Amino acid sequence: MSDSHPKLPFWKKYIFSTDHKVIGIQYGITALVFLLFGFGLMMLMRWQLAYPEQPLPLPDILLKLFGDDHTRLPGGIMLPEFYNELGAMHGTIMIFLGVVPLAVGAFGNFVVPLQIGAPDMAFPRLNMASYWLYFVGGCIMLFSFFLPGGAANSGWTAYPPLSVIATQGQTVWLFGMAFLIQSSLLGSINIIVTIFQLRVKGLTFMRLPFFVWAQLITSFLLLLAFPPLLGAAVLQIMDRLAHTSFFIPSGLLVSGQELVEYSGGGSVLLWQHLFWFLAHPEVYVLTLPGMGIVAEIIANNTRKPLWGYKSMVYSVIFLGFMSFIVWAHHMYITGMGTAISSFFQATTMIISIPSIIILTALFISFWGGSIRFNTPMLFAITFLPMFGIGGLTGLPLGIAITDVHLHDTYYVIGHFHYVVAPGTIFALFAGIYFWFPKATGRKMNEFLGHLHFWPSLICMNIIFFPMLVQGLAGVSRRLYDGGIGYEHGQEIFALNELISWGAWFLAIGQIPFIINFFWSMFAGKKVESDNPWNATTLEWQTPTPPPHGNFTKEMVVYRGPYEYSVPGAKDDFTPQSEEHIR
Repeated sequence: MSDSHPKLPFWKKYIFSTDHKVIGIQYGITALVFLLFGFGLMMLMRWQLAYPEQPLPLPDILLKLFGDDHTRLPGGIMLPEFYNELGAMHGTIMIFLGVVPLAVGAFGNFVVPLQIGAPDMAFPRLNMASYWLYFVGGCIMLFSFFLPGGAANSGWTAYPPLSVIATQGQTVWLFGMAFLIQSSLLGSINIIVTIFQLRVKGLTFMRLPFFVWAQLITSFLLLLAFPPLLGAAVLQIMDRLAHTSFFIPSGLLVSGQELVEYSGGGSVLLWQHLFWFLAHPEVYVLTLPGMGIVAEIIANNTRKPLWGYKSMVYSVIFLGFMSFIVWAHHMYITGMGTAISSFFQATTMIISIPSIIILTALFISFWGGSIRFNTPMLFAITFLPMFGIGGLTGLPLGIAITDVHLHDTYYVIGHFHYVVAPGTIFALFAGIYFWFPKATGRKMNEFLGHLHFWPSLICMNIIFFPMLVQGLAGVSRRLYDGGIGYEHGQEIFALNELISWGAWFLAIGQIPFIINFFWSMFAGKKVESDNPWNATTLEWQTPTPPPHGNFTKEMVVYRGPYEYSVPGAKDDFTPQSEEHIR
């Protein structure tokens, strides 16, 4: 109980804390900082693509920070090697240091124990260890920028043989990934055990909020998919440092010379199989928590139960299972054969079905609802069509014959970013606005929230829709100069300038959020009750902010998670812990 906990010193309460709420906030703030940094790397890349061979308009002090020398920015002009470095680290930071820690580490840690009535996570010290492994892994990644030759520059996928002979930064990248993987494994085990073992009396699986189901399946994906990548990272470290040849093929030429120091006989495709066996479930690691957040907000702001709750639960379980047997649709052009390509085509089409069911259920949930258009709801509503565009544009990539043309073009970039940026990141913004009052006792400002939402929505589409057009025209995603050296297709390459300006205005659009986030912590409007949204799930039955131990009385659950507008009830919401309908 909350009143039985002794007072802790500052360092143990806020730094090396074992309280799931503090750890969730640590994850959240750290991940937001990494997202901002990764976004900054992308803006540098966009200058290079819009205005190739022109000096970056940055102060000299920043140019020197990035390395104003012959290997990166001579005279402020970006070299191809530095562009590749930015691309590799942008992808790595945004996915592994930004979105996943925010979606699972922050929201999973903070919300899941509260929604199931638990006093904390099952393993509080492992929880603390998972955050610090993540933090150390992130610092290792950033440290690689200061090494001779810079950070990893073989892409966020780290394909060999290039990654095996790349700069020292690639070795540091691999060690950083090892820390991040260990962090995710500890965190996922903790969430799974917590949900299975610490649910309060009456909270059966079919009474769990959909957000908890999404976190549970996501944790299983992390637990089962990350170990192959950890093994692959160890093998690549051995190739780089111990001169083994797990991924080094025979007869490999480097600058016209055969790489005779290695024995050869390795397989570059082995890395691709191990990497994509993680990286396709990773797509759902990114999106499932977002779906869970959106489901909570839509139910709350339509004032009615989710339509098809059970079908959504069964769909998310099936989606988690299917995500492990579609990975090779990333590898059609490796020549693996028509029979196996047909198998992965079929599974890729099948896996779209549960996603469609979930989106359809969320859309139908609006029917007959009394919709409140607050800031969390705006972001949640927009998630649906943006994620839908991302999923729909992925279908041609799942078919081998069309993937031959679209593979490694800007179409892939546009498709993936529609899923993750205006899709998942919008859902995460919605969650921040929604649960901010529970974490701080204050609401974020609605005007600043709208000022954040509308420019973000417009600029996201200005950035990513033209990429789909460029990809259909065959523009490679790996042109460091934006294609200026090609005589044909200059009208398509000219879209780079529009995309880049969209990215820079998107950055400006995040300023209201940053101001709102920190200003509201100290000066935002205080909530008038512990349940400012009039919600039904258990996290709103705790004091605000929740104390150590979370609940001041024993919780018992009597009904499902979305009892809104129940006929005969006094109010339009009936909390799960309410024994009788009022």
